[in-house]
Amino acid sequence: MAEINEVIGGYRLRSLLQTGATSQVFEVVEPHSNRHFAMKVLLPESESNKELRYILFHEAEVGQKLRHENVIHILKVNRGEHSPHFIMEFFPSGSVRNRLMAKDFGFIKANAMKIFKQAATGLAYMHGNGWIHCDVKPDNMLVNAAGQLKMIDFAISKKIPKGLSKLFFKQAKAQGTPSYMSPEQIRKQPLDGRADIYSLGAMFYEMLTGRPPFRGTTMPDLLNKQLTEKATTPQVHNQDITDEFAALLLRMLAKKKEERPPACHDILIAMRKMKILKTDPDPVVEPGM
Repeated sequence: MAEINEVIGGYRLRSLLQTGATSQVFEVVEPHSNRHFAMKVLLPESESNKELRYILFHEAEVGQKLRHENVIHILKVNRGEHSPHFIMEFFPSGSVRNRLMAKDFGFIKANAMKIFKQAATGLAYMHGNGWIHCDVKPDNMLVNAAGQLKMIDFAISKKIPKGLSKLFFKQAKAQGTPSYMSPEQIRKQPLDGRADIYSLGAMFYEMLTGRPPFRGTTMPDLLNKQLTEKATTPQVHNQDITDEFAALLLRMLAKKKEERPPACHDILIAMRKMKILKTDPDPVVEPGM
């Protein structure tokens, strides 16, 4: 396991940010420039695993193609036999999941509109560049004290299938996080940006109510609810949510993708004219809107 002050690929490890089942994320320093970055490196016991190496390099390749203020940018990848890793911009913050676990609902309430718009904007950019994130959830949204957001983790991101590729689409297993997976992900069907919109709706729902829209006693039970059960209005759990935003959330969580907002841009346009919470100040509508 890598240690603080160790040098990997010319970068000195400064602090451990996160440890996962197969990898670690460190804050690192480039000695000659003294610039700070983040490094994701496979654990020693994972570095010879072909599947895990592929996932790491796939995440790096997707992130290198994306340049947007709400999407973490991956700068370079090292495919070496030992300590395979990639370097990304350093964004000092915790995740939305950290805020939820800390029950920091005051911060979430104060920054909800800013967070929601940035998440939808980052996804609109990804979709516009032909990518589906496929794992939108609070854990993969970094947000700092100022409410600035960056989306991370493209390990299972996919190109949006077009033309004949839709006909020959084949997925060996369902990929995603069960509490946020769209019905079409669970069914291993061809995906487009509306799959991410479903997951985004589940994340918004949890941020505003403190609980995901669906819970199950077992994994099959949870997945079955994602497939068949209509989401309860979030106002049951938080009466401060406006009727307009509750309706938008329920549209995002529609089981049939045709019934969801067609694109993230539509969500952003709708949000310009509405309040999330009844106690929020009235929105400032731009001239001509």
